[in-house]
Amino acid sequence: MFVAAALLQALAASPQVSDLLGVPGPIELGGQSYRLAWSAQPSPAYAKQEYVPAGQGVEQFRHMLLIETMADKPLREVVRDKLRALHKRKASDPVQRMAVIENEAGDEVIVDFVMSATLPGGRYVVEWNAYRYATYRDRDGRSGTLLLGLSARGYDDEATAFLQGLKAFRQQQIEALSRAPLPAVAPR
Repeated sequence: MFVAAALLQALAASPQVSDLLGVPGPIELGGQSYRLAWSAQPSPAYAKQEYVPAGQGVEQFRHMLLIETMADKPLREVVRDKLRALHKRKASDPVQRMAVIENEAGDEVIVDFVMSATLPGGRYVVEWNAYRYATYRDRDGRSGTLLLGLSARGYDDEATAFLQGLKAFRQQQIEALSRAPLPAVAPR
């Protein structure tokens, strides 16, 4: 899943990126500015956009911000599906760890996870992610689930140092993510 997604993103990356969600960026979050670098709409009900800092690309990023919309898909179902995929991955990924954080109101969930993989070409990567899930309503009145996520990577020889510095970094980023205003998406 991880490697396939990275490969698909690399193949789909193009200089002309469409803003499918009405959130062109730049977006400021956690002390970083992100610009829209990639977008896709795999189905009429699902759209995603990826943002990276200037000088980075989606193929070999250090930091990324993600926004996704899943129309007509309830929050609990999306979170359950993500947790199932992570549990399944754990059997083949010794680095994979996860935690779930729910807000007091119970209407938002953050899935915090780490995973690793060997990319095409042999490059080793460790990736940390925090996915904040919330319910949204589109301009046509349909509800669905919105994902606002942060991702960070350490490659090859940097992977160990990346993991060692992750505790403080992830706590700071999760706090920033949980306080950030959710983007006002307008899926097209």
